[in-house]
Amino acid sequence: MGFGIKELVVILVIVLLLFGTKKLKGIGSDLGGAIKGFKKSMSDDKAENSEETAEPLEPNQINSEHKDKSA
Repeated sequence: MGFGIKELVVILVIVLLLFGTKKLKGIGSDLGGAIKGFKKSMSDDKAENSEETAEPLEPNQINSEHKDKSA
């Protein structure tokens, strides 16, 4: 009940006839740009999170921050 090579070729030909090669090229480049942007934002987010956790606070800094918030 799966797709064979013949079925995939027929589907590809139908898609090419419906959209044309220029439209498919544009869709492919847009999709590639979206994926690249998503990966970049994920790596930026990971780098930002690692910077936040990279500097542990000293015990006196924690106490002074807690006092500032309660005042």
